[in-house]
Amino acid sequence: MVDAVGEPPRISVVTPSFNQGDFIEATLQSVTGQGYPNLEYVVIDGGSTDGSVDIIRGHEADLAYWVSEPDEGHAHAINKGFARTTGEIMCWINSSDMYYPWTLATIAEIFTQLPEVEWITGMGSMFDVRGGPRAVSSASGTFNVYDVLAGDYRWIQQESVFWRRSLWEQAGGRLDQRLPRTADFDLWLRFFRLAPFHHVQTVLGGFRVHGDRLGDSGDGQYGRDAARLHADFVAGYDRRSLARARLVRALGSGRTKFLGDLLCKAGVLPWYRHPRVVFDFDRQSWHAR
Repeated sequence: MVDAVGEPPRISVVTPSFNQGDFIEATLQSVTGQGYPNLEYVVIDGGSTDGSVDIIRGHEADLAYWVSEPDEGHAHAINKGFARTTGEIMCWINSSDMYYPWTLATIAEIFTQLPEVEWITGMGSMFDVRGGPRAVSSASGTFNVYDVLAGDYRWIQQESVFWRRSLWEQAGGRLDQRLPRTADFDLWLRFFRLAPFHHVQTVLGGFRVHGDRLGDSGDGQYGRDAARLHADFVAGYDRRSLARARLVRALGSGRTKFLGDLLCKAGVLPWYRHPRVVFDFDRQSWHAR
């Protein structure tokens, strides 16, 4: 799918990296190897000493920009990278994680065909340490702001999230560098205040399970930081919204789920809807619902 002037939308991808020489080749290849014609790929390396720089340099022809120099951490590197980009669609992929061969073309089609969709996620997936497929979660991403208010907020897989630059700018245009492990979650909460979160039922990205992942470090610090951010998020909503959130939790699972779905389809509880993007094979196009 192309835009009005005949070009597919520009997609800006940032990869922050530091001493991930065992994995970064596969990450870079998962982005550049798709052959997406309007890719703007930026790599921000924190001054690696393990051979990563040579690997990055080998992909230089496919990069819009790259640098290897000390930085102030993960969120700072991502902010540095996005400051170098101009694309309408944005995302980042960490230096041990990977996209699938169809990822960029798929998100370009969705954002081109559905101007009302501002951010999306796919089905969560994982790779093992060798890069082989390990697991896929069909439930990841299927929630709305009321689910988040009710406490369902831990399953947004960053590798599968893509958004419009206009939403990024509305949300402040940068990650909070004071949050070394939860800067992504903080960004998602800002997005939730502004736009519905759409789920597309295909795999778009996955994280590699290995012992040096940022989310595994910190002796439970991620959970504590996320809980604090969530509490601040909830505090910004009125009683009516919190009552709706409790209904989402009550009607969204178990024996009462069919009732919630029925009332949603009837228009009685439109806010209960979990926004989705689906592909119509007869029309060969994407639809939001």
